[in-house]
Amino acid sequence: MLPRRALLAFPTLGLAPQPPGSPADKPVEFLCPMDSDIRQFTPGRCPRCGMKLVPGLPEPLEYPLELSVLPRRPQPGRPCRLRFRILHPQTHQPVGELELVHERVFHLFLISENLQHFAHEHPAPIAPGVFEFNWTPPTGGHWRLLTDFYPTHGTPQLIARSLLLPGGTLQPPNLTANTVNPQKGPNLEASLEIGPQAPIAGEKSLLYYRLSPREDFQPFLGAMGHMLVASADLVDLIHTHPFLIDGGLATPPAAHKLIQFNVIFPRPGLYRVWAQFQRASLVNTIPFNINVRSL
Repeated sequence: MLPRRALLAFPTLGLAPQPPGSPADKPVEFLCPMDSDIRQFTPGRCPRCGMKLVPGLPEPLEYPLELSVLPRRPQPGRPCRLRFRILHPQTHQPVGELELVHERVFHLFLISENLQHFAHEHPAPIAPGVFEFNWTPPTGGHWRLLTDFYPTHGTPQLIARSLLLPGGTLQPPNLTANTVNPQKGPNLEASLEIGPQAPIAGEKSLLYYRLSPREDFQPFLGAMGHMLVASADLVDLIHTHPFLIDGGLATPPAAHKLIQFNVIFPRPGLYRVWAQFQRASLVNTIPFNINVRSL
């Protein structure tokens, strides 16, 4: 049997049209590449992250990512250059076409082994599939580098690499949960409420940020917030965005801005969670430590 595209190209074959209600008439479902729970039967954009909805996604494939560093033995406190090269998983050729995700085509998160240093950066393209970033590591030890990009005709990628510098301990930090007291950024204060109050590994946790003052909030990289979650041993890394703003209310509360994130912590233990919000042109990076228990 000819494929459906070929059949449509040759109407003189006299084939009968598909009857109403046949599988060929099944509505096409559009979904968000970043938030797969956002689905609808018409084209549009994701109300959560702004990505263009696509009619189904291809099977997920991990794209090989090569990391090289100059000089080859980087030192803390000294400039170095990070180079990332994205390859196609089947042809192993550089991938030159990437989708714009939150106003950039390549996001890079850098996290130190003691979880005291965190950066959200955007390496510059220098050739098809090749990006570079000039960086001066503030401390030594184990660094985790998390990359976030979306190859055209592929699926969104979240790929981590490790970088070892002199001077570290290679031991997870001794974190203490600190969700009780508010944390301050350059021009806002954030308090955190979690539901359930004691998060359970493998189950959805709701993270409610109450931010004040609520005036002059602005989108940051195409979203009202960004979140990076890291386990204490830097094995588990999650990048996500707000699920709900001001509770979805037409008339939001006047005292503070309420931003909700949904997270599934994969294992019990302590996690550091950085949330980023922009207010009056300043980016506030707010860290909290969250203790996650087993069921």
